[in-house]
Amino acid sequence: MNRTSFLTILCVAGLLAVAMSCGPEKTTPDPELWKPDPAALEQWREMRFGMFIHWGPVALTGHEISWSRGRETPVEEYDQLYKKFDPEKFDADAWARAAADAGMKYVVLTTKHHDGFCLWPSKYTDYDIGETPFGRDVVKELSEACRRRGLKFGAYYSTCDWHHPDFPLGSPGGKSKKPNPNLDRYVKYLRNQVTELITNYGPLTTIWFDVPQEVGPKYGLPTLELIRRLQPDILVNNRIYRANIGEIPANAPEHVGDYDTPEQFVGAFNRKRPWETCMTIGDQWSWKPNDRVKPLRVCLQSLIRSAGGDGNLLFNVGPKPDGEIEPAQVERLRRMGEWLDEYGDSIYSTRGGPFLPSGNLASTCRGNRIYLHLMNGLDGAMLPAIDAKIQQAVVLGGGDVKLEQGAEMIKVLVDPRAVQQIDTIVAIELDRPATGIAPVAVPYVKAAGADAFYKPIDISGATAEASGFLDARGRFTPEKAIDGDVTTQWRSSGDTTPSLAAGASVPAEHWITIDFGKQITFPAVEINESWGRIQRYQLQRRAGEGWVTIHEGKRLGSGAVVVFRPVTTNQIRLNVLESEGAPRINEIRVLGKV
Repeated sequence: MNRTSFLTILCVAGLLAVAMSCGPEKTTPDPELWKPDPAALEQWREMRFGMFIHWGPVALTGHEISWSRGRETPVEEYDQLYKKFDPEKFDADAWARAAADAGMKYVVLTTKHHDGFCLWPSKYTDYDIGETPFGRDVVKELSEACRRRGLKFGAYYSTCDWHHPDFPLGSPGGKSKKPNPNLDRYVKYLRNQVTELITNYGPLTTIWFDVPQEVGPKYGLPTLELIRRLQPDILVNNRIYRANIGEIPANAPEHVGDYDTPEQFVGAFNRKRPWETCMTIGDQWSWKPNDRVKPLRVCLQSLIRSAGGDGNLLFNVGPKPDGEIEPAQVERLRRMGEWLDEYGDSIYSTRGGPFLPSGNLASTCRGNRIYLHLMNGLDGAMLPAIDAKIQQAVVLGGGDVKLEQGAEMIKVLVDPRAVQQIDTIVAIELDRPATGIAPVAVPYVKAAGADAFYKPIDISGATAEASGFLDARGRFTPEKAIDGDVTTQWRSSGDTTPSLAAGASVPAEHWITIDFGKQITFPAVEINESWGRIQRYQLQRRAGEGWVTIHEGKRLGSGAVVVFRPVTTNQIRLNVLESEGAPRINEIRVLGKV
């Protein structure tokens, strides 16, 4: 009997009795319960696209959920917001409809964030939706609305709780210490509430934990076992506990949870370890007035790049204080759904690869077909050879494509009249299953509309400086833009990520300089920008004590290839003239002509 069918004969009453009495006392570990149900994991992977929802009384302030407690909003004031929370326009069916219209396949709701407020009436606290003027069970209504729409439903539950007296840390930002914490007692509270969520609103597709802080394997692994006993086919993400604190079992699993969760950037290609990028549609997780909605290009390419890396995208909206999702966000999601109505076969139920993401290129595959995604007006690619014969190549949506398969390279050129600015998809039919082809890196890049192909020049040993950077434990320094890893990034100071940039001010200008340490000659530069904030920029070379502009443009985006007359210099500078917020640069590569 598999674990999924076993769920149907579980004695829920008995499990509840165990859950109510459980504490973090030592029990005999059951490593089999640390593993996900393979069928459930595969189904989750095939969905590819989900909606994340951050919402609660904090929406009344327009500040970030939990992180603004004790910062923008005094703790005493923040903790009383629920008494005024009465979202008269909340409509669970409208939320589910927005997700379905976007082409999303699942929804994850923040049932309890770090501020401790619960969107369901819990037996274990009075700090919940039942004590608000609104009084309705949001989790119940949304879970039922999702099921009516054929959407899977999951529950975000914050591992930490800066409001609860027993959790050791508090606001602001989990940096203060509580006077009389009791982690054993808090974990019992956590388990009781997770039990409520699974038994009252399940089956759930996932429990999405967050910010475990002082919760280590001693607490996390027994909690995971409890969750699996309650629902054997549920998935749990990698934030249920921290792997490196407290008592660590000798047989502790290699990874925490069932899947990784890169945040606010698209994860790296990985077919072995499942992952899901969580990203905001605007600048903030919870609602704020006049939040910028990402351009359709950025939204769709985030999904395309996630699928191309073999990952999912969990795309976040933050409903308003009255319960309505911002019309601008709903409209952006609807446009994404229109695109998926036409091209969803290249996203859903695919695997990433076999061509690894590079610049403006990504690929997905299913059966004998490879979907080659050429973004931002890219009209061709030079791909490495694969162990398969190409039978046919067509442009989805119509148009001509020329494909030449050689012993060393596959050259793809799309008729300029068939090129789409967001994503041109070439479907390539093989004589064998594409998923059986080993992933392979693409060595060459091409500028949109240019005839030439380019290859990165080795600049190892180069150094970088910037106008400023977001100092978050060394994660966003200028060097991150030249480290060869597109999942790291330089974030200029003034970034609006509230959890990391409290009180940061936006500088008058943003720039990043790369010093090669020697003279090199090159005709092109590739710039991978995150979020598409840069509106006007200059690329400059060092000339004595000053700078000379070699290219000026109006927009970058991910994988922009900037071509110019060959220059010889020891330093270049990206000088941002206009930007909708502080820029984020994942990688800058200097290119040579092939």
